[in-house]
Formats: sequence, C-alpha cells, structure tokens
Amino acid sequence: MEGTQVTLAQEIHNLAAAYFEEIRQVRRELHAHPEPSFEEEWTSGYLAGLLEKEGIRCERGWAKTGLVATIVGNKEGHGRVGLRADMDALPIHEGNEVPYRSGREGWMHACGHDVHMACLLGAALLLHDTRAQWGGEVKLVFQPGEELLPGGAQQMLAQGLLEKHPVDAMFALHVMPELPVGSLGFRAGRYMAACDELHLEVVGRGGHGALPHLAVDPILIGAHIVVGLQQVVSRKAWPLLPTVLSIGHFEALGATNVIPGRALLKGTLRTYDEDWRSQAHREIEGICRGTAEMMGGHCKIDIVKGYPSLYNDPALTGMALARARELVGPGQVVELDLRPTGEDFAYYGQRVPSCFFRLGTGGGASVHHPEFDIDETALVTGMAAMAYEALGFLGR
Repeated sequence: MEGTQVTLAQEIHNLAAAYFEEIRQVRRELHAHPEPSFEEEWTSGYLAGLLEKEGIRCERGWAKTGLVATIVGNKEGHGRVGLRADMDALPIHEGNEVPYRSGREGWMHACGHDVHMACLLGAALLLHDTRAQWGGEVKLVFQPGEELLPGGAQQMLAQGLLEKHPVDAMFALHVMPELPVGSLGFRAGRYMAACDELHLEVVGRGGHGALPHLAVDPILIGAHIVVGLQQVVSRKAWPLLPTVLSIGHFEALGATNVIPGRALLKGTLRTYDEDWRSQAHREIEGICRGTAEMMGGHCKIDIVKGYPSLYNDPALTGMALARARELVGPGQVVELDLRPTGEDFAYYGQRVPSCFFRLGTGGGASVHHPEFDIDETALVTGMAAMAYEALGFLGR
C-alpha cells in the first residue's frame, strides 16, 4: 500500500540493523588482530575471505596488502563510486580490558580503522543484497598504510588504481568520539590540514660546561630556533588562515658539565593552503639556517612533506549531507569545524570529487589513546551511511 511503502533509507537502515551482530564480530576480530602499516597480511586475507564468501570479487596486492572489491548493480546504469576504508593499526599498547583486546603486544587499532573496515564490509553486504534495485558499480577500497608516510592512498594511486578502477566520486568515513553515537558529521571545502614533518640537526662545537666561550652551544641555538619559529605563525601567516607549528622533540645529549656538539629537534607544520605551505617551508629554512649561522653553528633541515590538505567537494558534500539527514534524521547530522589533523584520503580528492565524513561513536577516550573504544551500535549507522551515500550518488 502506498501509505506504508518503505523508503530506501528505512530499508538500508533495517538491513544494517539485521547485520549488526555479524559486523560487530567482524570489528572485534579485526580489533584483536592489529597490524602495522603495509604489513596488513592477515587483515587483507580475512577481509578477502569474507567478501569472496558472499560472491564479491576481490583483487589483492594493491600497495602490497590492499585490496579492491567490485559490486555491480543489476539495473541499467553507468555511474561508478568508490568507498574507502584504511586498514593499519598504531604502535600503541592497548589499555582496555575487553574480550577483543589487541592480541599483538604494542599495537592497537587506536584510530578506529577496525571500525572503518567493518563498516565498509557491512556496506558491501547491504549493496550486494540490494543490487537488483540499482545500476552502476561500487568499488570497495581497503587501503593499507594510512598512518605511515608516504601513505597507502598515494601508493595505490601510483599503481594505477583509478585507471583500472575509475570512479566518478569517492567517500570515506572516520570515527569521531566527540560526536554522539550514531550521528554523522560533514564539512564542505577545506576540512583537514596538510601535515609536514620537521627534522632539524643543530651542529655546534662541544666543550666543557665551565668553559662555554670555547664551545658553540647547540642547545642555546636550538632554543633560539624554537622561539624564532613562532614568527612563522604569528607574523608570516595570514591571520585568517589556520596554521600550527609545533616542536615536540628536543634532544641534546650533554651532561651537567658537558656542552654537546649537536641537538636534534623534530616538529610538525599544519595548514590548509598549498601556496602558503610552500612559503612556510622557505620561512622555516631561513629562520633555522640564519639563527644557527648568526650564533656560530649551522643547521641541517629536512622537511618531510606529508599528506596534502583534505578538501571535500562542495557539491558532492552538500548532496551527501542531505542524504545523511534522510537516513538518520536532521538532528543527527552536524556540520564540522576545521580539523588540523592529517589524512591521506586527501590524495583521492585531488583526482576525483570526494567526501570524507565523520561517524559519531560516543564519548570516552579520543583516537590515538590507549583506551580508545567505541559504542558498537555506531556500526549500524556507519555501514548504512556508506551504502546509502553510494546508492544516492548512483541515483537510486
């Protein structure tokens, strides 16, 4: 009857709820078996086995451990959309005492990649079950190495991912414990920062702490460099363009009466504009070299360029936000603030219109914390959202 017709959003949500227990067990199995970046052999085999059991064809060996699966709709249609999940864990000792606690000492899925994979697998099941109702292709990209430069996204793209598996748009989700469980967050345009690593070696001349006039103190030089680098943000950056420059490591192995010969500094630069990013690199190099030379030493500088700024295509994100409201209700969808963390999904956004959105997983410890965990009911929303966004883009 017309008045009781089930909408696509309701159908997808109901299917996701039916798969909850199965996907929760998948997430727990993945959580118990964390693997380092580009070493996700067990993870890849486990996921491929689950997909192939459902008749979903897979290709393994992308960037060593990544895999790509394809689901084709049975109706006429030519649209192509990609859904991506990252696979690697972090070198963190898990602090949770749960049945699915990490079984690998010193490694943990502390950034929610187990959740991302489980949600993508759940979305695959939903799309596979409903394939008679839609046309086109969905590419499921299980990507290794998001946590380690140069990142799995860049390597899969360099290997020809989008040439062999072309798509018209890509989506990915990421856990966000700051959002209520089951909610979804979006931001059009600039969202996450470009992130670069700074590695500095300040070289002076060691000597006796009681005879500093005979030495060139790299600790003092390094201290001046740390202070001087604050100019990059406070005096060189456009005030309306967010920029973060932090030095998090300062090592100089002298003693109470020993001035060492060198000091090592490490830090990070984060910003959202590629032109300013390049200028900031030049400013950093000038301050470091100039300060060291002025004080009688010299500074070796290595700026490791990391992931680019993540940009969500405004048109695609606007449509995705509207579909999310259909799926979970307007009150469960929020617009996000800028976030200065980095994400290699940004590389896909340089090639095709893309949308990276957030899944609320409830309160508790933040990501990258030894006690990070989720309210697992968020898995229902996560797998439903990925499937519904793909179907919406394909016009179903």
